[in-house]
Amino acid sequence: MALAYDSKGGEDRVHEYGVDGERVEVLSGGTNEDERDMQRMGKKQELRRNFRMISIIGFVVVLQSTWESALLSAYFGLFNGGIAGVIWMTVVTWAFVMAMIASLAEMASMAPTAGGQYHWVSEFAPSSFQKSLSYVVGWCTCVGWVSGIPACAQMLSGLTIGLVLLVNPDAEIGELWHVTLIMFLWLFLIVGFNIFCARQLPLVESVILVLHVIAFFVFFIVFWAMAERAPAKEVFTVWTDGGGWGSLGTSALVGLSTPLWCFIGPDAGAHMSEELVDASAVLPRAMMWATFFNGLLGIAMMITFVFCGGALDSVLNSDTGVPVLQALLNATGSIAGTTILGVLLLVLVFFASVSTAASSSRQVWAFARDKGLPFSGWIEYVRPGWNIPINALLVCLGVSLIIACINFGSDVTLNAIVSISNAALIFSYIISIGCIRLRRIRGQPLLARRWSLGRFGGPINDFALAFLVVAFVFSFFPMKPKPAAVDMNWAIVMFGALGVLALGHYFISARRSYIAPVTLVKQE
Repeated sequence: MALAYDSKGGEDRVHEYGVDGERVEVLSGGTNEDERDMQRMGKKQELRRNFRMISIIGFVVVLQSTWESALLSAYFGLFNGGIAGVIWMTVVTWAFVMAMIASLAEMASMAPTAGGQYHWVSEFAPSSFQKSLSYVVGWCTCVGWVSGIPACAQMLSGLTIGLVLLVNPDAEIGELWHVTLIMFLWLFLIVGFNIFCARQLPLVESVILVLHVIAFFVFFIVFWAMAERAPAKEVFTVWTDGGGWGSLGTSALVGLSTPLWCFIGPDAGAHMSEELVDASAVLPRAMMWATFFNGLLGIAMMITFVFCGGALDSVLNSDTGVPVLQALLNATGSIAGTTILGVLLLVLVFFASVSTAASSSRQVWAFARDKGLPFSGWIEYVRPGWNIPINALLVCLGVSLIIACINFGSDVTLNAIVSISNAALIFSYIISIGCIRLRRIRGQPLLARRWSLGRFGGPINDFALAFLVVAFVFSFFPMKPKPAAVDMNWAIVMFGALGVLALGHYFISARRSYIAPVTLVKQE
């Protein structure tokens, strides 16, 4: 087999492989640093590197959709924690998430690979646990990302039905099967965009980033200019224990689901690193800037929403089922105006869902490349000329459709499954950051990186881990203590079952087939 490289950094390059007289062309498009990183990790460049700094920032910003999520998921934080609780917990969460993303960004600079957390665990965990622990983290990351796709589709479905009911309150829509069928439609659109518009994805992310900012100011101005405002003292000082936990602190921690949903998924950029030019330098900076930028907009919008009537009973119990639509209607007094703003929000959430599917498919593809999944040979295949993991996208679509089908019987069960997305991703963050922290404690050398935390690395890792452990525990709490079976958060049971399934599969077959990434790494 012969291999030829064009050394012009940042330009599309053709790697030609001659096998029995046949030639296959694979687009690269990276820099010499990208090439060296891939060679060190023992990976072949199969995906097209067409993301740059602005487009990858747009990708992460749009995926997190922090200010949009603040409007769409505020109810949980308002119920447990109250007006002041949801604001201050969002601020605190942002501070801790910045420490978490800094820890992940440093590892991304060391090893910029689509595998993300499970690859880092494989390289940084104690040698006796590198294979088994990275395998479990790989499963958790895949489940966390893939289950986020139907969660996005469910949000889109609810927003669609809310808009219909806003325009026609007498419409007979809103049954479980209505929600599910609309979810199916959105899932096909999300994955279809990722397949047929893949080449335009970086450009689209840059455009949507601009729309994301413009729309923020539109909503911001509408609320402050047209809505009635609550007293500042009430907004910033009134905490409530809506769940009846007997403690305002406990109630606020249970309400963490709102700020967590606003900031979850900052590792998305890492899973696109094999499609980013000069990844080891650009990616960590993009991850930090995206989370910082989103945090500012998210906190400003959360304060705006609760200041301008978002916590009113008429809003939280709106017939549309979407509080932000009722809040906009109260502010503008116009169904047409509210509909336009609602459609704008729908567009933004759709492209956040597109980014979620893209990141999910790269995670699944990378894990299959290391033989971590059943039918890995088929899942990892990248068709020449397409340079995107189509089969992995189809797997994401199939699993999402299966999860969505549960909604035909019970939305409680579906909500429990999609809530695993938070828990599984948080678990992967804990293990990967924990491994790098352990190396620092032991005084073991770290890999060369172009973006470093320096002497602050240890404290920043500790800061992130302290928050992640608390967030992981409270992600399994129900809305109220002593809930009935129908109100129980079954995510803990499902997460435990996932762990047992992953370990069982590992010891039965995967320990022979799974290729721990560290075994492919070339020592420098």
